[in-house]
Amino acid sequence: MSSSKAPPRKRRSAGRTTLTAVAAHVGVSTMMISRYFNQPDQVSPEHRQKIAAAVAELGYVPNLVAGGLASARGRIVGMVVPNISGPIFAHTLQAFSDTLGEYGYQTLLASSYFDTAKEESAVRAFLGWSPAALVVTSRFHSAATEKMLAQADIPLIETWDYQPEREPIQIGFSHHQVGMQSARYLLDRGHRRIAYVLNSAPGDLSAVERCDGYRAVLAELGLAPQVYTPDASLAPFEAGKAAMHWLMNSAEPPQAIIFANDNLAAGGLLAGQRAGLRIPEDCAVLGFGDFPFAQMLLPSLSTFKPPAREIGELAALRVLESLGVVHIEGEVQRLNLLQCELRVRESG
Repeated sequence: MSSSKAPPRKRRSAGRTTLTAVAAHVGVSTMMISRYFNQPDQVSPEHRQKIAAAVAELGYVPNLVAGGLASARGRIVGMVVPNISGPIFAHTLQAFSDTLGEYGYQTLLASSYFDTAKEESAVRAFLGWSPAALVVTSRFHSAATEKMLAQADIPLIETWDYQPEREPIQIGFSHHQVGMQSARYLLDRGHRRIAYVLNSAPGDLSAVERCDGYRAVLAELGLAPQVYTPDASLAPFEAGKAAMHWLMNSAEPPQAIIFANDNLAAGGLLAGQRAGLRIPEDCAVLGFGDFPFAQMLLPSLSTFKPPAREIGELAALRVLESLGVVHIEGEVQRLNLLQCELRVRESG
């Protein structure tokens, strides 16, 4: 058996470029390099360009953990959304991340998929890392999440909803109002038997709130609501298909159907066509989300376009404002209540 000793393992961080090395490479103080990462607006454009080139050339990575511990805050903003992969939140995520990135902040994402327990776990994990701020979706949280949010001493924002009486900053729109608009639009088109299809994801309480708006409008006119709840095990397209088949084979088939989102609406529309229905003549179809495929369907899908990108941009700006990084002037500061846009197309 050989008695030779294996050479000691080299620490992976041994060759890591230091802030001091970057400063020496550029010919400036370490304080200026630190300011470049933490307060870039206080560094001249000429020096920012030189420092950026040096950082790229040397492969420098700032020690964010050490910086976060020193300042008791990091430069990470936690964000919890119901679905990272779905198209409805994509523009919000991109706009939020892009806007924060301009000021040196990064976004850490988690998905709850409309599950309050998963959201609770994500919020607890994020708060444990002492983020600069936290952004969550809607106001429907578990009691434990509500308590954590109430005790957090960082900027908090609730998006895709608008309940100004709540403590966190609200950036979004009224789902109840969208539900009312949906029903009124179809009523104005002459329809009286109008059905509503909920999301197959049972925790989508914002869709339930839109359904409540639909119910309220029908109740004003003495009309009976017809609400279909899909099997939670079904994927959205399949859930839409099942809803269309069930509703159109009921004793009083609806003249129009409001679907909780465009995926459901597309599944219903295509299933209706396959069954020989003429859309919108036999049954009008209205969605929510204005997904990329909505205008490509035949017939194209009438739907509501939520202000997804605006929500992301404004949420990021309100985070930065709360942290003292930017100052929002004039009307922008009061534009937390946004509106959905009805996109009238061929389906109804």
